[in-house]
Amino acid sequence: MRLCLSGLLFLFVISLPSGNGLFGNDGVEVRTCTALGGRCFFGCSIGWKWVAYCHNVLSCCLKLRRHRPPQVYRA
Repeated sequence: MRLCLSGLLFLFVISLPSGNGLFGNDGVEVRTCTALGGRCFFGCSIGWKWVAYCHNVLSCCLKLRRHRPPQVYRA
């Protein structure tokens, strides 16, 4: 039973909005972060800049427009 709960928790955590999500999400819209022009993730991915916190857990990230690293352009 304990292993089953751990497995469900793992699946829940990997499906939450992160920079490199399992299903390729666009982050979470939080009013304070959207006012800054960003999106909320569990961590900023490559090509995004950290700006602020969203609800003490998530990170408000802005997409870089200039000087993006080459890792952003995937083939």
